[in-house]
Amino acid sequence: MSENKGKGHLGAMWDERYATQGWSQLPDEALVEMAKGLNPGWALDLGCGTGRNSLWLAKQGWEVTGVDASQVGLKILTEQAASDGLHLMTEQVDLLAFQPTPEFYDLVLIANIHLAPKERESLFDRAATAVRPGGHLYIVGHHVDVLGKFGPPSRDHLYEESLFRDRFAGFSIQTLERRETLSDINETADVSMLFWAQKDQPAAGATL
Repeated sequence: MSENKGKGHLGAMWDERYATQGWSQLPDEALVEMAKGLNPGWALDLGCGTGRNSLWLAKQGWEVTGVDASQVGLKILTEQAASDGLHLMTEQVDLLAFQPTPEFYDLVLIANIHLAPKERESLFDRAATAVRPGGHLYIVGHHVDVLGKFGPPSRDHLYEESLFRDRFAGFSIQTLERRETLSDINETADVSMLFWAQKDQPAAGATL
């Protein structure tokens, strides 16, 4: 099932890219590492693109909603899900306008979404709000060390440790690290910033 709430100018740009370029369907290695031991629940994949992480989660038994502005990307995702016999939800909407249900999801993902600082902070806030107590937040993206090689050409769109260290109140950070990796495109050296955290449970007797 899919829902369309508009895609904005970024959606049109990514429609063209997804229609003309090949994209990996392998999930993020770090996501597999972090999430493989979790009990499947409700997952929200923000900026899912063609759905490599959504598909992997669905195969593990998660109830997945993939959100993206690109109609083409979501079409590729839904066709692959149907081919694999998987059920998942998609929603076509600009991430800058998307409002997820608060404290509903057991896992929220932001994988390789590089926005300007103000827009990024807004997305991070909404993603954190969507995680239910005990759930997890996964964020990965290009580290500032690859400026000019991978990712956006502007440093303030890239990730570094200081963006995350004291950023998410009410979360316990389980992994925050710079990782040397290989790019999906041609397996050349890349560097990623990985954030993995669990939302704290309310204290016993606390009033919600």
